[in-house]
Amino acid sequence: MLARLLARVGLVTPEQRAWAWYDCGNSAYFTTVITAVFPAFFASYAAAGLPANEATTRFGLITTIGMAIVAVSAPILGAYGDYTASRKRLLVACAAVGIASTFALTTISEGGWQWAALLFVVGNIGVSGSLVFYDSMLPSVASPQETDRVSSAGYALGYLGGGLLLVLNLAWVLQPQMFGLPGTVAAIKLSFASVGVWWLLFMIPLVRRVPEPPRNTTAIDLARGGALRGSFARLAHTFVEIRAYPQAFLALLAILVYQDGIQTIIRFAGIYGAEVGVGQSAQIAAFAMVQLLGVPFAFIFGALGGRLGTKRAIFLALAVYSVAATLGYFMQNATHFFLLAGLVATVQGGAQALSRSLFSRLIPPAKTSEYFGFYAVVERFATILGPLLFTLSGALTGSSRSAVLGMIAFFVAGGWLLSRVDVAAGERAARAGP
Repeated sequence: MLARLLARVGLVTPEQRAWAWYDCGNSAYFTTVITAVFPAFFASYAAAGLPANEATTRFGLITTIGMAIVAVSAPILGAYGDYTASRKRLLVACAAVGIASTFALTTISEGGWQWAALLFVVGNIGVSGSLVFYDSMLPSVASPQETDRVSSAGYALGYLGGGLLLVLNLAWVLQPQMFGLPGTVAAIKLSFASVGVWWLLFMIPLVRRVPEPPRNTTAIDLARGGALRGSFARLAHTFVEIRAYPQAFLALLAILVYQDGIQTIIRFAGIYGAEVGVGQSAQIAAFAMVQLLGVPFAFIFGALGGRLGTKRAIFLALAVYSVAATLGYFMQNATHFFLLAGLVATVQGGAQALSRSLFSRLIPPAKTSEYFGFYAVVERFATILGPLLFTLSGALTGSSRSAVLGMIAFFVAGGWLLSRVDVAAGERAARAGP
């Protein structure tokens, strides 16, 4: 019955369903750790005694450091995965690092922001590294005609899985005594442990059912010098070769710019809410609402991609994000926070799913891991500039409001770059191959 239901929403084959289940697992890290629980926990507990804007500034700094590490390493990992035909094994290795760091979050003590920062950086590296290989497997489980649908269905499962666990986490945080927990801090730490278990369980179908994509040696001879040296050689070759796919390169630039705004909103909504006085329980409830609303809207945007065209659907999402950033500048209380969360929920999954799908159609199928290494660089650098803006805003003005308003520039500039992409020409070039 479950297989038939998933087939109706676009996950037709067992491999597609197994691939999408990983989104259900790793999304719990994004919802509970990155977005809903850890930022406010960091501000109120790990960084206890620091001014609110100082906690935001330090959170911005550690986010920037973690994403910079991933941005530098992602293309190397992607090339290595292509050369050694080990994308799935490398995904598991990166996920294991992330899962271990997630369990270790339960050891944070009050005022121990340095240990909390280290674990958060390591966890971000683990989950982001795993997504390099996860995203690169999309063309191996879906045809070009299926990528919009399968990618959107994966995001929808991610919203569902992350949302269900977040609702349970919310119950623990709001009523810890009902579950035999001594207090809110214990409930939050149990939430972190639950993420590690959830992530591990939903990785198992991918490991068992999704085949390892074959080794690629068509571009250059990488056998000389071993796998690591060959990976660097392949990376250098790709930097040159990507100029032969100008539409893919232009799409990357567009995604780099507008994802900067999207990823920053995802990562800083919680700590910005704490800065303006929104309580952690209200925040978790709002983020749970985002996850549950995100499920139907991810499917809606997957359908819009086919009906309106992928680019136009992304334009719509960027317009909604611009409105949300404008309203966020004036946010004062929990009611405003809920309204903004509902607005973002309508476009968050769709914008990211369609961006991933669009890029997958503009690259040669034989080199997906390598090119998705570049895609991961884009996403990771897109979580460097925005957090840096929050860091500077807090340091220079004592408030993060100006940084929130600055997100609009990323959406406008990214949309303009995307308007220059000729999707049909890019698909023809990708099919022709190197």
